[in-house]
Amino acid sequence: MRKFINAQITETDLSSIENKKFINKDIAPTKLSQRTWGTYNFAALWVGMSVCIPTYMLAGGLIAGGMNWWQALLTIGIGNIIVLVPLILNAHPGTKFGIPFPVLARSSFGILGSNIPALSRALVACGWFGIQTWIGGEAVTSLLKLALPVLSEFSWTPAVGFMFFWGLNVFFIVKGIESIRWLESFAAPFLLLIGIGLLLWAYNTAGGFGPMLSQPGKFDTIIGFWKFFIPSLTGMVGFWATLSLNIPDFSRYAKSQKSQILGQSLGLPPAMIFFSFIGVAVTSATVVIFGEAIWDPVALISRFNNPFIVSISLIALIFATLTTNIAANVVSPANDFANLSPKHFNFVKGGLITAITGILIMPWKLLDSYETFIFGWLVGYSSLLGPIAGILICDYFIIRKRNLSVKSLYDFNGVYTYLKGFNIKAIFALLAGVIIALIGLVIPSLKVLYDYSWFTGFALSFILYWVLMNKDKSKILHKD
Repeated sequence: MRKFINAQITETDLSSIENKKFINKDIAPTKLSQRTWGTYNFAALWVGMSVCIPTYMLAGGLIAGGMNWWQALLTIGIGNIIVLVPLILNAHPGTKFGIPFPVLARSSFGILGSNIPALSRALVACGWFGIQTWIGGEAVTSLLKLALPVLSEFSWTPAVGFMFFWGLNVFFIVKGIESIRWLESFAAPFLLLIGIGLLLWAYNTAGGFGPMLSQPGKFDTIIGFWKFFIPSLTGMVGFWATLSLNIPDFSRYAKSQKSQILGQSLGLPPAMIFFSFIGVAVTSATVVIFGEAIWDPVALISRFNNPFIVSISLIALIFATLTTNIAANVVSPANDFANLSPKHFNFVKGGLITAITGILIMPWKLLDSYETFIFGWLVGYSSLLGPIAGILICDYFIIRKRNLSVKSLYDFNGVYTYLKGFNIKAIFALLAGVIIALIGLVIPSLKVLYDYSWFTGFALSFILYWVLMNKDKSKILHKD
């Protein structure tokens, strides 16, 4: 604990800030007494978040897109090892200073400009909230059809299932996250048991791992494979590009840097690869069993003939998706909206905004096919989040040498005010990183820029921010 003493801001420091507009209890620095997360907690966090339906669908989507089992697992493994780097780097300031993501962003974007990356991240979280809600709604719909077969005849039944599950999420948001915390520890085991159950079913029905994993890839040429692999790899990185930004929301509770580094390294890649293997193997087996790749586990479970097994599986999916959704997709945007106006927004209000926006994003369209999910959704928002990650990492590690004035992060009269609260250089670097990816979207010959959107945006914004800020670096370090 002692290593954090010099990084802490005291109650006296906070009380000396004249304008309380930029701080509330949700985004204030954590105290030493709140630093309770060890290596196990971070590993468990990542196991819990990795073992989810979108992970399964991510792996299944690669099989449906034409990869064989080892190509899909290799793509997922490489992507998660890559994204682990920004996760660990961006977690560092959260652990050292006890600050959440939107407050960290004030250092590079300005105390008002930080709302740009915070709301960008919040918008993506709203999309993920909608996706998880649609998945949970599918499970509710299947359960309703099982109980009342007549509902299968009506086109509005999926909408009823979706809104019922959405309402269930809203209920627990209003009640507060503590009302569902006791269920969170069961979410990952529920899904893990379902996944293992599907794997055993696929093993027995398809005739063992031989037939399951013998399905060849659909790519006849190396060029064809690489055209699919490149955007797929970006999608794998994009899957956790969201958490690579707001990981300070969790690492601010770490006991030490060692805890967050080891915990994330031991938790993320193994959990993603293991649960992805289940998705890969079962989806491959569906080609043998049904003659088509079924990448949606809810749709697959609904095909089973045993009503009891189907019912238990769907109920488990509903509860597990509910707890995962609130933990992974409400906490972060709640903090982001609080950063917008700490005086007016809290967890409940931020959560309700997330829930409403999750409907407006129309998640059913994002899950219409694996192409839309991976190449449209994951790769698309990577072009926005990659540049933000590049700017945050450059600012903290290169420009400021891991030194921040915590008091100034909450004070409009501090060193992070820049030009009326906005750092124009960071905004310019962000726009450049986003535009370079969009160029690849509109110009076919430069499509590689979009396919590698997280990488190209990260690199360009990192370099441009460093060039723009480097001449003022000595003055910045002196102020901090």
